[in-house]
Amino acid sequence: MSTAAATHGITTADGRALSPAQWGLLSFLVSEVALFGTLIVTYIFYLGRDVMGGPTPATALRLPLVLGMTACLFGSSATIHFAERALRRGSDGRFLLLWAATIGLGVAFLGGTAFEWHDLIERQHLTISRNLFGTTYYTLVGLHALHVSGGVVVMLIVLGLALRRQVSAANPAGVGLVSWYWHFVDAVWVVVFTVVYLVGR
Repeated sequence: MSTAAATHGITTADGRALSPAQWGLLSFLVSEVALFGTLIVTYIFYLGRDVMGGPTPATALRLPLVLGMTACLFGSSATIHFAERALRRGSDGRFLLLWAATIGLGVAFLGGTAFEWHDLIERQHLTISRNLFGTTYYTLVGLHALHVSGGVVVMLIVLGLALRRQVSAANPAGVGLVSWYWHFVDAVWVVVFTVVYLVGR
């Protein structure tokens, strides 16, 4: 075990010390926790404080649509987990199938977000400048959607590399890092969904 691992007591699931890339990603994710935490607290603080009128969470947000989006994101967390396992076991075909499924589910989530925003803007007339709810909602949910978009782009790049046989069981580190990031994005959505679509209504 390396000095760093011994000092911090953190290793991977198979007992190996974390690599510099893994430490770097963990550091980035910790900063992201602080960013999302600030926005979530801000959203909660301003709930019910609108003085400009306009749509409220109870009247504007459509829970059935978001439940479908959430199912897509949770499903993608499962597919990326099994995709990483398949790669480490040398099952390249299964990896490609599951990785592509993860991308598809991520795109479906973004499609649901776009549909929801179109409905909010066109039918509810809720824009980012309409009231406090609009400002905090679009900032928080939009930031999460931006992270999902970034993850989808990176997964597309990995898929392209895998199709060129540049990703294999011999070098699974990059896939593992992307998987960590995607699980983080999913975990953040659990909190955002709970605060915005359940508690906030």
